[in-house]
Amino acid sequence: MRYAVVIERAGDDCSAYVPDLPGCVATGTTISEVEEEMRLAIRFHVDGLREDGESVPEGLSVVEYLDA
Repeated sequence: MRYAVVIERAGDDCSAYVPDLPGCVATGTTISEVEEEMRLAIRFHVDGLREDGESVPEGLSVVEYLDA
């Protein structure tokens, strides 16, 4: 599975979320830490959906940088 992850700076920390998995979030003090926490959070979230008999959303979001 592959999901787009949005990472934001929050003061001295970072936070992240997955647009295609509502409620799947993570925090960390560095980008690399929040990336690793996000990997764990995605696995945990997907496992929980499966255990509850719910469908697992596909990763449909697209991330693109645009010059303004």
